[in-house]
Amino acid sequence: MSNTNIDKIAVMTSGGDSPGMNAFIRAVVREALENKVEVYGIYEGYQGLIENKIKLMDYDSVCNIIQRGGTILKTSRSADFMTPAGRQIAAKNLDNLGIKALICCGGDGSYAGLKAFANKQDGQWAGLVLGAPGTIDNDVKGTDFTIGYDTAINTAMHAIDNLRDTGDSHSMHFIVEVMGRHCGDIARAVGTASGAVNVLIPETATNIDEIVNHIRSKGHNITVVAEGDETGGALNLAKILTERLCSTGDKNCKPNFRVCILGHIQRGGTPTARDRILAHEMGVFAVQKALEKHSLSAVASQAGKLVLTNI
Repeated sequence: MSNTNIDKIAVMTSGGDSPGMNAFIRAVVREALENKVEVYGIYEGYQGLIENKIKLMDYDSVCNIIQRGGTILKTSRSADFMTPAGRQIAAKNLDNLGIKALICCGGDGSYAGLKAFANKQDGQWAGLVLGAPGTIDNDVKGTDFTIGYDTAINTAMHAIDNLRDTGDSHSMHFIVEVMGRHCGDIARAVGTASGAVNVLIPETATNIDEIVNHIRSKGHNITVVAEGDETGGALNLAKILTERLCSTGDKNCKPNFRVCILGHIQRGGTPTARDRILAHEMGVFAVQKALEKHSLSAVASQAGKLVLTNI
């Protein structure tokens, strides 16, 4: 590969979608074309790579998509790609088209797929692989920010702002569950931005007594909980708090809790300017590094600068 010119590359998105993926795809396609490189889009992630859902893209393929959430290339999770046989089919599909480099925007699972795909001992693909961090959870190691994270926290913040109006009007205490099975970045950022009294995240132990004291002293307010917190999420937390607040046996104890699970609403929507800019810059950077023949690397944002990290 070191003596081979990179004249054809492919781009795909994998895992959960995140706002800004389309801006990333657009940047990859147009930067490749500016460098006289053919660029192919792989539809439906690794499964689409196995099923040969690969199409040549041009300038018009990515018109009017920078403002759209989701991904025009679609995405999926693939059990077949986790097997050597599946990866060998995928490699053959790329080789038949003469593609020399694969750029994938996704999270940890997507990176793991790239690493397995380029494992020469496994008899896999001999081309270059590069990753870019696309996930709302902001849980990819080595980068300060991932594509989609800023949009997700803004979506959740606006939702909580709306809930606060009703909470104040009816003296309700809202418990809002946001995404984050293993990482509390969304909950922590949203809790700070929305002025939540309590924020529960997977990385730290939850002190129920402290939360109960906050509620007793401050009355109705907002509690933000990441879905992966040890309490088991917003519904279970509401039950635990109700039981603790009413543990004295007071029959008139009726805590006014309301639970709101934001769920997948955080993944969609128009990407923020920050996510569009980050995605665009990462897409351009990924193509440039592919043309420089870097492989098994991932684009990352560190201290305001783009760098390559070991995948």
